Amino acid sequence: METRAGDPGAFAHFDLSRVDSPSFVVDVQALRRNLAVLADIRDRAGIKVLSALKAFSMWKVAPIVGDYLDGVCTSGLWEAKLAAEHYRGEIATYCAAYKGEDLPEILDLSDHVIFNSPFQIARFAPELAAARAAGKVFDVGLRINPLHAEGEVPRYDPCAPHSRLGFPVDQLTPEHLEGVSGLHFHTLCEQDFEPLERTWEALKPRIAPFFGQLKWLNFGGGHHVTRADYQRDDLVAFLKAVKAETGCEIYLEPGEAVALDAGILVGTVLDRHWNGMDIAITDISATCHMPDVIEAPYRPAMLGERPIDEYEGTDGADAPVRLGGPSCLAGDVIGDYRLPVRAEPGVRFAFLDQAHYSMVKTTTFNGVPLPSIWLWDSATDTLECLRTFAYEDFRDRLG
Repeated sequence: METRAGDPGAFAHFDLSRVDSPSFVVDVQALRRNLAVLADIRDRAGIKVLSALKAFSMWKVAPIVGDYLDGVCTSGLWEAKLAAEHYRGEIATYCAAYKGEDLPEILDLSDHVIFNSPFQIARFAPELAAARAAGKVFDVGLRINPLHAEGEVPRYDPCAPHSRLGFPVDQLTPEHLEGVSGLHFHTLCEQDFEPLERTWEALKPRIAPFFGQLKWLNFGGGHHVTRADYQRDDLVAFLKAVKAETGCEIYLEPGEAVALDAGILVGTVLDRHWNGMDIAITDISATCHMPDVIEAPYRPAMLGERPIDEYEGTDGADAPVRLGGPSCLAGDVIGDYRLPVRAEPGVRFAFLDQAHYSMVKTTTFNGVPLPSIWLWDSATDTLECLRTFAYEDFRDRLG
């Protein structure tokens, strides 16, 4: 999977020795720039924009997110609780399947509760009625599968064959929408405007008969709108037209776009040896700290990396080095790189665009330590350590 992110921004001048290793560093100014773009689209199109906590849930910056956006979207009870504790605005919760014991609290916390199938809505009708009788106010939504695939990689495409995400729109009947206020679909992953437009054109004829009864439409996430070359004016015109045509409130739920190019992951070379090519072991683990490197897969951009095709040496001293993590997993390999300086033990380096998804997916597999979390303001050069992790964090989740 090819990523088009990787702009170093102010990190080009950041001294990596100022933080411990490994560590995530998020630039509040880059975050504000992204949020300002999203707010501008929201204002020009007359829609609402929610931040997807599944991608970026660094709640210490929740007040900043609240300055720009209309709220957040969550993926279940724990994210909904985090949203209620720290974020302002609306809370829209979607889960592929709710547990009965979680639903009452989710209904209490959320403004929109979006179900994956009409069968769960019917199954939980008593819980929905009881919550409303107790004075809780919320909309019920249904996620649909437009059955129009645009994804580059099937595992990231909710419209891939036999997908579990969303109710197939060709099975939708008026009975399924009884008590439903809005429809949700999420079909994109790091994509431009055209795939969204094509998806809507494929979906619209199937749901047009219901426009008069729906309050809102949620177009989900995967919109790479904060990337410099995204077609924002086209998106705004499209959203205004959809809103006028359907009479619905329109929602977007960007996740990656909120924190695009806003953070780095700093690491250190621990060892170097030769096995047909130079191999370097680092304190950054692909499987523990950047699992999408293996799952997508993709090659993260490196801060200050020199292009591999510039190598003209003959003694191997400056050849590309294969970087891998400290875990025992044979596939814990990040990729082949030419570091800004020779990859010797003790050398610091950083991967770009690591604020979203990497931070929320970290694990302590093999007892590999979790990266610290730092917040940097590139305008004032203020640097704050928000969180460090110790052995106890690994121990206490296992016993």
